[in-house]
Amino acid sequence: MSKSEKLKRIVSWNVNGIRACTKWGLADWLRTHDADVVLLQEVRADEHQIPEDVLALGHYRKHWFPATVKKGYSGTGILCKEAPIKVQMGMGHGEFDGEGRAIAAEFKDLIAVSAYFPNSQAAGARIDYKLRYCAAMDEWLNKLGRKGKPVVLGGDFNVAPYPVDLARPKDNEGNPGYLPQERAWMDAFLKAGWVDTWRHLHPDEVKYSWWSTRMGARAKNIGWRIDFHVVSKKHQDRVAGADMLNDVTGSDHCPVTLDLRVD
Repeated sequence: MSKSEKLKRIVSWNVNGIRACTKWGLADWLRTHDADVVLLQEVRADEHQIPEDVLALGHYRKHWFPATVKKGYSGTGILCKEAPIKVQMGMGHGEFDGEGRAIAAEFKDLIAVSAYFPNSQAAGARIDYKLRYCAAMDEWLNKLGRKGKPVVLGGDFNVAPYPVDLARPKDNEGNPGYLPQERAWMDAFLKAGWVDTWRHLHPDEVKYSWWSTRMGARAKNIGWRIDFHVVSKKHQDRVAGADMLNDVTGSDHCPVTLDLRVD
């Protein structure tokens, strides 16, 4: 790393309802972990419903993109130390933006995107919607990438792309998050030039970011890896570290981290 480079820590976390997660210590964790950029998914609150403990975090600027089609549903957010050059609420597709599923913040040295990919639902009831979202996201990322800055997409992809990414792949064939169509999309997405940053640094390690709330799945570590940070292949040499913080509770997901070299 040259003298002109520095590291930025980006955290992505599906909080499964920011009001509930705050009761379990979200604000304290945000204060002590002290990431540069925090990407949140499944906020499930309008801006006036964000807990005071989170609003009081003075070292973060806060940007929220709630769902409008249904209260207490979906929603994304970005917390950042540095004032963004621009914040974009949504991808410009009303079909997805009404559910508050993507928000982007441009900084001088990178563009960070927080995304909450749709769940394909039982029997693939929403797989067509999800695949349309994936196509729109791909198009949007390519557009953002034209600025030449590293683009970091962080979020809950709601898919475990390969058998190593979930504890019981055979038992889950045909279940949402492991449907052939969504796995095929993500495989193609990664092969088209996007890098799964954690897998890039940990090619053989088994670790998960989400656990069902049933049957003590988290205690038994019967989980799925469905939360990711991805960057374009041309910027993969900037990836300095990546982790999944399994010990951090408060949601059925854990935070995932990325340390990125920036100019």
